[in-house]
Amino acid sequence: MSIDQAGTIYAAIGVATLAAALLPRALGRLPVSMPMVFVAAGMLAFVLLPDLPTPDPMEHPEFALHLTELCVIVSLMGAGLAVNRRLGWRRWSTTWRLLAITMPLSIAAVALLGWAGLGLGLASALLLGAALAPTDPVLATEVQVSEPITDDEDADDDEARFAITSEAGLNDGLAFPFTYAAIAVSLVGIAPSAWLGEWILLDVGWRLAVGVLGGLGAGWLLRRLFFSSIADRLQLTEKAEGFVALAATFLAYGVTEMAEGYGFIAVFVCATTIRAAESTHGFHAVLHKFVEQIERLLTVAVLVLLGGAVADGLLEALRPVDLLLVVVLLFVIRPLTALVALTPGKTGPRERGVIAFFGVRGVGSLFYIAYALQAGDFPDGERLWAIVAAVILGSILVHGVAATPVMRYVDRRRARRAEASAGPVEATPV
Repeated sequence: MSIDQAGTIYAAIGVATLAAALLPRALGRLPVSMPMVFVAAGMLAFVLLPDLPTPDPMEHPEFALHLTELCVIVSLMGAGLAVNRRLGWRRWSTTWRLLAITMPLSIAAVALLGWAGLGLGLASALLLGAALAPTDPVLATEVQVSEPITDDEDADDDEARFAITSEAGLNDGLAFPFTYAAIAVSLVGIAPSAWLGEWILLDVGWRLAVGVLGGLGAGWLLRRLFFSSIADRLQLTEKAEGFVALAATFLAYGVTEMAEGYGFIAVFVCATTIRAAESTHGFHAVLHKFVEQIERLLTVAVLVLLGGAVADGLLEALRPVDLLLVVVLLFVIRPLTALVALTPGKTGPRERGVIAFFGVRGVGSLFYIAYALQAGDFPDGERLWAIVAAVILGSILVHGVAATPVMRYVDRRRARRAEASAGPVEATPV
């Protein structure tokens, strides 16, 4: 990198950081999302400044892997800290339905279309299904729980925002077993005898259990620290030491990964465990605000580079039939599988529609493609990157335009129904 390039990059980082701070408020009432702006800015920057280093993820696989990994885990901590609903089988029933029904059906449908419709090999089709299955905690901020409520002991989230947030928090980790299955098929073949036993015991059983237990353990220890006499003596809350939220993120993720568990699951479980302690304590807002700011910076970096990669030719490997998968996934597979999972249920028809429609795809999908292409043997690597990028761009456009007006409409409907019934806003399904 030359000195001139370095200056250009630093100036661009400064502009992007300033925009990340100002745009959320500026775009708050417009049908335009921050991801849309930054992807477009990335495309424009790499077209106007051709001397910038190439952002092609195929040329920089390690950087793509670890940047997306970092962005996801920080976002998972933020999502978990924002959830205001205590864990429970009935209270989280919408989430369990989405995870147990919508996610497997989505993986199966995308894998089948990839194999039979797009002509991908079985391993590549399965990887595509796994990578595109999780909803995203990074790009779905407009339709997620926004912040922890610390002034009401009985605070709860509305069902639509809660479901989208909690689903995104957990299914980013639950896509990993299917990704490992795709990697195994790519390396040893389709014969179940070559990989199925180890996959069930290690990739499903052990890694999931360690992810959950690691998150619970880290969350329990950290909340004992945060809300204790030690914290009072150190004046953690008074000094607003949001850095401990990053410490919690890296600790939960790192220890779980060392034990060969799913760190994504551990981070979200850790965050919700911390959030469950002293729910009205103002320190939760401090932790969440700090994580949110770091997440926003990382998201900007990913989106600008994604836009730059598109301008640099990331989508050139796309075939016309691949675009059909983008449309079918966003408008048919996700909405239909979510409606199947949620009907019947405690959600009203409008809430079901919102939850089903806003299956935002994003940075998690980029991570899984980057991870699998390094660990497995996928001859369709460039095409897989192109398809996943096209899905994310489609999701950013469609969901970004729809999020603000749709959520404002749902909120108005809920408020009117709550006033008519003189009941709490959150308890009234719409």
